[in-house]
Amino acid sequence: MTKLNTVRLRLPASTADLAALEIGTVVYLDGRLFTAREGVYKRAVEDGFGLPASPDELGRANFHCSPAASIGADGSMTVGAVTATASFRFAKYLDGWFEVSHCNVIIGKAGMTSEVYRRSFVPNSAIYLTTVGYGTGALLGRGIKRVPGVYWREELGLAQAIWVLDVENFGPFLVESDLAGNSLFERENAKIAPSIEKLYAGTHPATLRRFGETDDKTDELI
Repeated sequence: MTKLNTVRLRLPASTADLAALEIGTVVYLDGRLFTAREGVYKRAVEDGFGLPASPDELGRANFHCSPAASIGADGSMTVGAVTATASFRFAKYLDGWFEVSHCNVIIGKAGMTSEVYRRSFVPNSAIYLTTVGYGTGALLGRGIKRVPGVYWREELGLAQAIWVLDVENFGPFLVESDLAGNSLFERENAKIAPSIEKLYAGTHPATLRRFGETDDKTDELI
């Protein structure tokens, strides 16, 4: 069995730090990052508000996720778990997002495409980290050591607000894109896709299907 390369990445990461990461590397994070999903992207980019604090206050790593967050009667803030959300929905905002956020690490679920990486990530010396499977929200929560602040809670609600997180040994994540815009998922899918038809040879069509689901088994991999 091949042993995966594992690194601890200190945030904010330098371009040299990111250049040393190869797709497929397992990454654990130390430092500061912030949550931001659709509501934040729309407000910051499409509605023109920018971000409510500087990159030094927010960090330069953005996690596409839903935080299990709470605020105590004394004003103390807790984020016990973070569940990643699919990142493809954010692609249309990315050029404006990099301009206002100055992020160089984006974290989320399922990745984007090498076309998006090369168009938007590469010019901004940024990479994409993906979560590993489902059900890791509580595991990731163990790495959250402090919640220094929250922004736009009244405007967007608990789940959509910007939560600033100081983390330690936060992960695991996989390097899905590198500074050249290469995609781990696309590389591995290219190895698997040619064998899909052979895998399903001789099988019967599914009896139960969701409305609109494809009948073509080769379309199941993205």
